[in-house]
Amino acid sequence: MSQPIPSMRAVEYDRYGEPEVLTVRTVPRPEPGPRQVLVRVRAAAVNPADVKIRSGAMRLLSGRRFPKRTGIEFSGTVVAAGPRVTGIAVGEQVWGSIGDVAGKSGAAAEYVAVDAKAVGPAPASIELSRAAALPTGGVTALRGLRDTLKLAAGQDLLIIGAAGGVGSAAVQLGVAMGAKVSAVAGPANHELCRDLGATQTFDYAEPATATGRFDAILDCHGTALGRYRRLLRRRGRILTVAPSGMGYALLSAALPGPRVRLIVVQPHRKDLADLAKYVDSGQLRPVIEDVYPLDDIAKVHTLVETGHARGKRLLTT
Repeated sequence: MSQPIPSMRAVEYDRYGEPEVLTVRTVPRPEPGPRQVLVRVRAAAVNPADVKIRSGAMRLLSGRRFPKRTGIEFSGTVVAAGPRVTGIAVGEQVWGSIGDVAGKSGAAAEYVAVDAKAVGPAPASIELSRAAALPTGGVTALRGLRDTLKLAAGQDLLIIGAAGGVGSAAVQLGVAMGAKVSAVAGPANHELCRDLGATQTFDYAEPATATGRFDAILDCHGTALGRYRRLLRRRGRILTVAPSGMGYALLSAALPGPRVRLIVVQPHRKDLADLAKYVDSGQLRPVIEDVYPLDDIAKVHTLVETGHARGKRLLTT
């Protein structure tokens, strides 16, 4: 007698559209491939990229094959591993990311099968559910500051969009690297930015009020890049991680002055291990707007669409 196929709850959608296209369904539970682990998801974050993919704004990359799933970053416990997996054990608490613009997402589910290289041991010093707020934004901030901007102790760093998932991590990491950090955010989040370590704050709605000279600028918002670019010192460096900043980043290559770099980061095990060290040393903490049950997925997408962020919004499974 054949055994019943294990099932799970997962968010899916059958067409691009408004948040209401999202629905929670009972679907077959995946089996890990040879180089994959199966993770029982504890929590998943909702990111602006999830919203853009679901709306169809990135359909040239994400394609027209449905149903699709949603969710990029997660935390949870390994419950099975493929035969070629090394370095990760069943029962281990992990965090990681599975998403990309081609639609290979699915963290908003009870289980996810993911390449073992895309997960790492979760920080031991925080609750597992809270760890889901950091893998994508934290690694993006870390690699942007350390590898692309090459931030050094004593330098002046400006972060645009400092209260969101990437920005709130970048403020803390910039301080940990010894930089003097200035933050651009909405006035309601200025106190948060100062609490994270920023020494001065500016209103993102009024770019002209931002003053000073900076060695490095990390943009997480994608607007007024021309204005902020003029604040760089000679040999200064500027990077955007916002999809809406792509156009100006390309244009800047033909303009006099520093080029605006653009990166898209996919976390890997070493990046996640480096990030966990910052968490466990007390230099980095997740900033979480709120936590919702999986069934509230449409509501959470609606909130993320407003563009107003104070850290991450999480789903628990």
